Order: sequence, then C-alpha cells, then structure tokens
Amino acid sequence: MPKHFYVYMLASQRNGTLYIGMTSNWQRRITEHKEHLRKGFTETYDVTKLVYIERHETFDIAVTREKQLKTWQRKWKMRLIEEMNPDWEDLTEKKDFVIS
Repeated sequence: MPKHFYVYMLASQRNGTLYIGMTSNWQRRITEHKEHLRKGFTETYDVTKLVYIERHETFDIAVTREKQLKTWQRKWKMRLIEEMNPDWEDLTEKKDFVIS
C-alpha cells in the first residue's frame, strides 16, 4: 500500500479559528488534536474539528501545499472549506466520508 500525505484544516467552529497541518497518518494526528495530546495552538484555542483534508502522493508536494495554504487570505481558506464541506461538519463524524 503506497504511503500518502495529507494536508488538513481544523476549525474551532464554523467561521472560527483555523489551523493548517500536514501528516502521513491523518487519523492519528486528528485524534492527537481532539484529545489535546499535542501542546500548542490547537490545544489553546480548542481547534479540533476536521473541516478540510486533501491527499498528496509525496511528502514534498504536501509540504509545499501546506505552506501555500498558510499564506492564503482567510477568505480563500474559507471558500476552500466550503467547497468541500459547506456545513463545516466535523468530517471525522461523517460515516460516509472518503478522502479522494
């Protein structure tokens, strides 16, 4: 099974505080955020809802994309979230959620 890398956005709530990250194991990383196992920004601001995620084939592509998204204006990030997830649902709670 080939290894993939994921760029994701967490939110505290709809239109709330956003966090952008990258990982090779999105299930583990999101659990770490939700259970506040990682000290820092997401713990301080309770940013735990997975509202956006995309899969990449290589580490380099994922890191480049993460850096790109971090430079984006907030309204661009919000538009990207709403294209995938118009209701700002926590994607980890959707039974039919699939990362394409």
